[in-house]
Amino acid sequence: MNIYILAEGFGIGAGLIIAIGAQNAFVLKNGISKRNVFLTAFICSSIDIVLIILGAIGLGTVINKTPVIMQAAALFGIIYLTWFGIKSFTAVFKNQKFEDSENWKVQKGVKAKVITILALSLLNPHVYIDTVILLGSVASRYPLNERINFITGACSASILWFFGLSYGARILRPLFIKEITWKILDFIIGCVMFSIVFKLIFFSINTF
Repeated sequence: MNIYILAEGFGIGAGLIIAIGAQNAFVLKNGISKRNVFLTAFICSSIDIVLIILGAIGLGTVINKTPVIMQAAALFGIIYLTWFGIKSFTAVFKNQKFEDSENWKVQKGVKAKVITILALSLLNPHVYIDTVILLGSVASRYPLNERINFITGACSASILWFFGLSYGARILRPLFIKEITWKILDFIIGCVMFSIVFKLIFFSINTF
């Protein structure tokens, strides 16, 4: 095992994954509410792992040559994240208790939660740029036997981040007994969603 290549994969993977985004905002809020915490972390990290591996074996080249894939993801992402952002801003003006906020009544079902995670994760073309194209291009510099070390490092960063964020979020739980704290978080999440929407709009315009 090449520790240097493994550490490089971990560092680059962590740098791309640890950022304020729609997926991380959802994982944080879900962790605070302690609902399907393991499932959420498992799905998010699994998506990353699959995309990282696909990028390392050459899928990034295919996506670069097929911009319609990115355009389609951006379009659906704009629609979905706009809806999610509006929903978060609307929640700011509702009276919410810690255990039965309107937001979490909607997200309580496992099926609904899985769909939400998949949408937030896969309807953002930047996830493909980060995991498939960027990580894939770096991984491709190494021969296959050493590329496995890079993939292992990048995948480890994803697993540690999502499980750490999911289970670490409960430390903030006492703060969210207060209704105002939920409102602040919903407002921040709404801002994050719309900032990503604007980025996706510019991304779509620039890739035409």
